Amino acid sequence: MKLLETINSPAELRKLPRTQLTPLAQELRHFLLDSVSKTGGHLSSNLGTVELTIALHYVFNTPHDRIVWDVGHQTYSHKILTGRRDQMHTLRQFGGVSGFPRRVESEYDTFGTAHSSTSISAALGMAQAAKIKGEQRHAIAVIGDGSMTAGMAFEALNNAGVQEDVNLLVVLNDNDMSISPPVGALNRYLARLMSGQFYAAAKNVGKSVLPGPVLELAKRFEEHAKGMVVPATMFEEFGFNYIGPIDGHDLESLIPTLENIKKLKGPQFLHVVTKKGQGYKLAEAEPILYHGTGKFNPTEGIQPAKVGKITYTEVFGNWLCDMAAADKRLVGITPAMREGSGMVGFEQKYPDRYFDVGIAEQHSVTFGAGLATEGLKPVVAIYSTFLQRAYDQLIHDVALQNLDVTFALDRAGLVGADGATHAGNYDISYLRCIPNMVVMAASDENECRQMLTTAYRYEGPAAVRYPRGAGIGAEILKELTSIEIGKGEIKREGKGVAILAFGSMVAPSVAAGAELGATVANMRFVKPLDVELVKRLAADHDYFVTVEEGCVMGGAGAAVAEALAAEGIVKPIMMLGLPDKFIDHGDPSALLAGVGLDAKGIAASIRQRFMAGEPRLVVNNT
Repeated sequence: MKLLETINSPAELRKLPRTQLTPLAQELRHFLLDSVSKTGGHLSSNLGTVELTIALHYVFNTPHDRIVWDVGHQTYSHKILTGRRDQMHTLRQFGGVSGFPRRVESEYDTFGTAHSSTSISAALGMAQAAKIKGEQRHAIAVIGDGSMTAGMAFEALNNAGVQEDVNLLVVLNDNDMSISPPVGALNRYLARLMSGQFYAAAKNVGKSVLPGPVLELAKRFEEHAKGMVVPATMFEEFGFNYIGPIDGHDLESLIPTLENIKKLKGPQFLHVVTKKGQGYKLAEAEPILYHGTGKFNPTEGIQPAKVGKITYTEVFGNWLCDMAAADKRLVGITPAMREGSGMVGFEQKYPDRYFDVGIAEQHSVTFGAGLATEGLKPVVAIYSTFLQRAYDQLIHDVALQNLDVTFALDRAGLVGADGATHAGNYDISYLRCIPNMVVMAASDENECRQMLTTAYRYEGPAAVRYPRGAGIGAEILKELTSIEIGKGEIKREGKGVAILAFGSMVAPSVAAGAELGATVANMRFVKPLDVELVKRLAADHDYFVTVEEGCVMGGAGAAVAEALAAEGIVKPIMMLGLPDKFIDHGDPSALLAGVGLDAKGIAASIRQRFMAGEPRLVVNNT
């Protein structure tokens, strides 16, 4: 690590002779493997961008020149080279280095990313701002081929291509994989481009961005070579100067090409080809397995996990296969999250009814709506945080037409190491205000299965939210049974205080209720709320407490308060939930405890408010 230890900023990197960059890349790749194996994190994508990261920081004057990393899970090398090498042992831990770029973390993190396909828009904004302010700087967007399947990327290309005098470079990092295997026409286009007879010629063109008297000849050869590979280069039709494809692991190609591109004016598009997991044979062979890892021994590789409690994702995957066997109308949809959403088994059993639409959340929802108009029963498996990207489609294309689409919302609530960008904190609030929607929150694994069945059989839009990871270990019944819509249940009889708990907060609320002698209700439904149960509890109890793993503002507690107001019931009520701030990455149980949403915290809040002083309306937003 002799070279790497001397690099604490890109300015120091740029002082190295070019001959030392390849040894530096080897050291950096070794450091990455060692570091991530100890902390967990994203591995395959980072091993694949070592040389590209070195080349960009070597050629461009960062942070004066701006680099925007799409998604950002491939930025570990970037973090190491920009002064955070000694902090990498804290990666994705509370108070430690984020797994994604964050503006508050470093001036080199020019734009916060974690959701896909935002980089070109952001970089274009930066390039245009430089023009307006009269500043000479470059803006570079590094985007993967998976992220290029999203509409937002093409919206940005469409806008950028007509702005001829902005210093914008889009680097397409083509590694033939996003998280799940690549899908769609664009990927097929890139595959044809890569496999063409004249690929080698086109690849060498990347080294021919030359000034001087040979420029015109080079341009003619470039057009000829690319024309041989494919009739028309799509990106040039958008108004970009297309260069490539070139080998993204060959610094002798990357650096001269970037140096020459730096001299050009207007929108530039560089196509580089990389390999996920590069340099670590196990990750090269199984890039999906090594995409997001826990701790592991690099010599042995990732070992099969010990059988433990079933996860909610597995509950959904098993239910999907069982319901598909029972109803041939079922169609499963995922926006490029086959593994994450637990749909691998479904794809294998029902390939003709499985649709991975790419990183295109908006399309996934409206595609489901179209299927529903023809009498099919679409199930959209999507993370809570990603459904935010399709909110207009949810309202306009599904709910307004009262179409029969089921939404399985994984990762509801805090998600731990991925942090605020991936937390599903807002779905209760943004779903319950939509007419025609049914919204359920699962408190255990069996109830999740029942709720999925209930949502599926409901003839209209319905969503089931469930958290990341394992449940409480509840027995899961094989039967596909429903529960009555809009009906909660009493989990524990008590007196004085009524705790109305939703989803994942039922178990800690029961524990808190046992300590306090309180009644605990599993409300089950956020919408329609069990108003009769609310009224009955109001008649028998002095104080109300609502508990949810979602934002307090506009959340389930607010729904209870609205119901009380509508019935003319005045009742002291305390709403416990996620506070009005973004919560950083860390251990999920510790994060929940930190905001008072474990059994101890719930009991302490109730005791402080209702057992020691005058009761009053309280919202937990500290």
